[in-house]
Amino acid sequence: MHEPIPVVLQAAAGAALIVAIGARSRKWWLLWGPAAVLCGSLLALWAYALISTEGVAGEPAPVAFWGWLAITGAAALVLLAGWQGIRWWRRVVSVLAVPLAALCAGQSLNAWLGYVPTVGAAWTQLFAAALPGQTDAATVTAMQRAGKLPPKGVVVSVMIDTGAVKFKHRNELVYLPPAWFISNPPPRLPAVMMIGGEFNTPTDWILAGDAVATLDDYAAQHGGNAPVAVFVDSGGAFNIDTECVDGPRGDAATHLAQEVPPFMASHFGVSPDPADWAIVGFSAGGTCAIDLTVMHPERFRTFVDIAGDMGPNSGNKAQTVSRLFGGSVSAWDAFDPATVMANHGRYEGVAALFTVSGARVDAGGGVTGANENERSVANRLCDLGRTQNIRCAVEAYPGKHDWPFAGRSFAAALQWLAACIHIRGSRPAESAQRSCSVR
Repeated sequence: MHEPIPVVLQAAAGAALIVAIGARSRKWWLLWGPAAVLCGSLLALWAYALISTEGVAGEPAPVAFWGWLAITGAAALVLLAGWQGIRWWRRVVSVLAVPLAALCAGQSLNAWLGYVPTVGAAWTQLFAAALPGQTDAATVTAMQRAGKLPPKGVVVSVMIDTGAVKFKHRNELVYLPPAWFISNPPPRLPAVMMIGGEFNTPTDWILAGDAVATLDDYAAQHGGNAPVAVFVDSGGAFNIDTECVDGPRGDAATHLAQEVPPFMASHFGVSPDPADWAIVGFSAGGTCAIDLTVMHPERFRTFVDIAGDMGPNSGNKAQTVSRLFGGSVSAWDAFDPATVMANHGRYEGVAALFTVSGARVDAGGGVTGANENERSVANRLCDLGRTQNIRCAVEAYPGKHDWPFAGRSFAAALQWLAACIHIRGSRPAESAQRSCSVR
């Protein structure tokens, strides 16, 4: 968030903690002071171990996050240890100090990930408010019958569930560009599947990645033409990381590859041709993008992998095999992109773009450097893809591994992506070669 809220929040938390501690005896300090420090340290260490072993982060969290997390633990102990012998109003402030410190830790985490860019986005997430451009199915039907192009696309919530797949998930979201409303039935438009990060909701690309605004901007420049986008649920719940595989956490891959495209074709009339389908994913979603495409070229032929991993990741390999595949190494092999590409052999008509963070803009406006880990992963996968006839390139953009970077990457890739999946009026980017060859 760019508003002054973080500064105000931190000042309020600090003031509340000072009041909560107040004037204490030397004996109290000797007993509970070290205990509060220990409590806060243990909470921070527990969170560090969780993030490290789950393979959540590609770069270290900011020091402020660990600091506020430790302060939260210390504030909780001060609340319990200092409850007796203080006036009621100090008890109230002591209670408030804990959630205020926790909110500061959350704000530091958000500054790291860019998950909630504005107060409006936070309000929408917390209270399930309507998304930008969101409407209901009845309104969509009425608009379609009217045959008039709206100035912007609309977003509608859907439940994609055939009942045949073992994967409990939330409602997903569909973006319909203005061109979709030109006729009834609608034109067979190309489609893009949008997948978020490791812990996600279907709204992430809309609220944190600004994807609807990007698609609307593209449509406005191309006579209302843009891809239909489906913002899928790859986890089933915010705290579940499936990495888009089939396993103990649910058959996410089968849902995404076998349920979503047919549903979109039957309910929204999108093209069933795999050459007209693409996947865009950020972080773990980027891994999903390459994995689903190389495993199912009969469904998808283009993908954009934004700062993804070498393969499904839930810690080290042994932890990943245990957590995601129930201990089956053969199942891990079946979802490892490098192994899948090697076993598949030559692909036809598949195009890929990898984007990595950490680039720097020099004085002349040129872009240099990149996050070395992300670039190494992208180059390795891209090289492997080329050996199997996947047209592929790697591009670096400024920014860190967060949602604002993901949003900018999608905006930068959309012109190339639209040409690959045959959006009417689209042209390959100036740096692209003929026939949707990548940059």
